[in-house]
Amino acid sequence: MHRVLGDRRAIAILLGPALLVYSLIMLVPIVWSLGYSFTQGNTIEGFTGNGGANFSRLFEDPAVRDALWFTLKYAALVTVGQVVAGYLLALLYVFFLKKSSALIRTLAFFPVVLPTVAVGLLFQKFFQVAPQTGPVNSLLNAVGLDSIDFFGSAGSAFWVLIVMDIWRSMGFYAVLLFAGLVDIPDEVLESARLDGASGLRLIRHIVLPLSLPVLMSSLIFSINGTLKVFDSVVALTNGGPGSGTTPLTLYMFQTSFAYSDYGYGSTIALLLTVVCLLVSLAVYRVSRRDITEG
Repeated sequence: MHRVLGDRRAIAILLGPALLVYSLIMLVPIVWSLGYSFTQGNTIEGFTGNGGANFSRLFEDPAVRDALWFTLKYAALVTVGQVVAGYLLALLYVFFLKKSSALIRTLAFFPVVLPTVAVGLLFQKFFQVAPQTGPVNSLLNAVGLDSIDFFGSAGSAFWVLIVMDIWRSMGFYAVLLFAGLVDIPDEVLESARLDGASGLRLIRHIVLPLSLPVLMSSLIFSINGTLKVFDSVVALTNGGPGSGTTPLTLYMFQTSFAYSDYGYGSTIALLLTVVCLLVSLAVYRVSRRDITEG
C-alpha cells in the first residue's frame, strides 16, 4: 500500500476521476457564475458586460444587508441548537439509555427523512391562528392568553423557523455525535469513575475533550448547511412577511429567476460563497487550535 500511494501515476489514476467529476460539478459552475457577475441581462435578452457595476450595487443594496444579517443570525442560532441538542441526545443514548436507545434514536431521526415541504406545512398548521386555531394558540387560549399571529411579524416567524429546523435536524447530529461517543474507550471512562469522576464532572473533563474532534466536525458541517438555507424558508414562510425571513439564497433565487437579473444574482451567489468560505476557515482554525491544545 505504501508503494502504491508513493507512485504518482497510481495517485493520478485513483484521484483523477473523482477530481474530474468534482471540477465539472463544482469548480466550473463557480467560475462560470463569477463570469456572469460582470454582466447584466438574461438568457432571453442576452448578456452585456457592465464591469464592476454589480459589485457596487451589492455594497449599496439594503436588501443584501438584511438578507446577510438574517443568514448569519439564522446560521449561528440553528448551528448551536442542532449541535447542542444532538450532543445532549447522544449523551442520553450512551450514558442513560445505553442498549435500549435504538427505538429513541429511530424516533429522533425520523424528522430527518421527512420532506421539507411536509415539515413546513406541519409547523404552519401547528402555529397558525386562522382560519383554524393551531395547537400552540389553542394552548395559549387555554391558559387565558391571546392568540399570536406567529407568521404576521418577521420576529416571531424567525423563531418558528429556528425551532422547526432544530427539531428537524437534531436527530441527524445525535447519530453523528453518538458514533463519536461510542468510540471513547470504556477503560478510560472506568478509570475516571474509579478516580471519582461521575455525572457532569465525567462529561466535562473526560467525555467532552475526547469527543471534541467529532464535535468540531459537526459544527463545520452544520454551519455550511445553515448558511445555505433555502428549502425550509420557502416551505414555511417563503421569505415573508415581506422580506423579513429572506436569506441570501432566496434573494439570489428571486433576483436571478423571478427578476431575470442573472448577473446580479451571480454576484449575490459569489458573496454567499465567500461568506461560507470565511466562516468555515474560521471554525476550522479554532477547532484545530482547540484539538492541538487538548
